[in-house]
Amino acid sequence: MITITFLGTVSGIPTLNRNHPAIVMEYYSYYRDVFLFDCGEGTQKQLMKSGISFMQIKKIFITHWHADHFAGLIPMIQTMNLEKRKEPLEIYGPEAERFVSNILDLGYFGMRFPIKAFNLKFEGNEVSKIVETDDYEVLSVPAYHTVPAVAFCFKEKDKWNIDEDKLKKYDINRGPWLKKLKADGEFEWKGKTIRMEDVGYVKPGLKVVYSGDTKPHKNIMNLSKDADVLIHDGTFLEEDVAEKSHTDVKAAAELAKKANVKKLILTHISRRYTDTKELEEQAKKLFENTKIAYDFMKVDLK
Repeated sequence: MITITFLGTVSGIPTLNRNHPAIVMEYYSYYRDVFLFDCGEGTQKQLMKSGISFMQIKKIFITHWHADHFAGLIPMIQTMNLEKRKEPLEIYGPEAERFVSNILDLGYFGMRFPIKAFNLKFEGNEVSKIVETDDYEVLSVPAYHTVPAVAFCFKEKDKWNIDEDKLKKYDINRGPWLKKLKADGEFEWKGKTIRMEDVGYVKPGLKVVYSGDTKPHKNIMNLSKDADVLIHDGTFLEEDVAEKSHTDVKAAAELAKKANVKKLILTHISRRYTDTKELEEQAKKLFENTKIAYDFMKVDLK
C-alpha cells in the first residue's frame, strides 16, 4: 500500500492556500518507509499539520535546485539535528553533493547525524536505478527545465501470490514449503516438481511517477508507461510562451494518455489560478481521470 500526501502544490510563489512543492510518500509492506519528494519552504510545518513526522523520513528526492523545491531542507535538517536524530538521511538530486554541501555550510550547528548526497544524471534519456530493496526500486530520468532537473519513479516489485484453487489441484496445504518455493522457485512434492506458476500468480507492483518542473518530454512519457499515478507539472491552463520550462494542463493530459497511466494528478499550479475548476475541465477533455492537487490532499493506492 502507498499513501501520497501533497504538502505543497503551488508554482514559484506561495499563496495563503498553497505551499511550495513537497510530496510525502508512505510505503507499507512488512514495514513502513517514508520518502519526501521536493522540499519547498515551510515543508516541515506542513508535515506537522499532516501528522507525519519528519524524523521518519529516510530519503529525500529533489527534482532540481530552484529554491521553491529545496529551501525547506535548511530549517528541516536543523530541526532534525535539534531533535537529536541519529539515523542517516539520504538526499538524491542532480548535482546533489554540491548543493547539500552548501546547505550544511549555512549557519553554526554541528551535525549529530550523517547526511549522504547522491548525484543523479540530468542529461540524455537514460533511466537510472538509484534505490533498490527487496520490495521496490526508485528510478530517475532527466527532465526538461531551465536548470538540471530529473523526474522520479517509485516502482513496487511484482510479487507472487498463492492461488488457493491451484493448491487444491495438487492437494497441497499452506506450510513451511512456501518459503522454499519462493526462495528456489520450485520444490518436490510426491515425485512432482512444483513451480511458482503452478500454484501462484503474479501481482503487479504499484507505480508512481513524479515529473517535477518540466516541459512535456518523451523521457517522462517513457518513465510513466502504465503507471498507477502520474504526478505532473500542470502550471498553466494554456501554453505560456514566456514560461518555456513548464507544462500546461492539456499537454500533461496528452502525455498521460500516450503513457497509458491510470490516474493523472496535476500540481505546481500557478498562483494566478485561485479557482482550478477550468484547469481540471480542460485536462479531463483529453484524459478523464485527472485531478488537480491541493495542499494536504491524500491518495491511497492498494
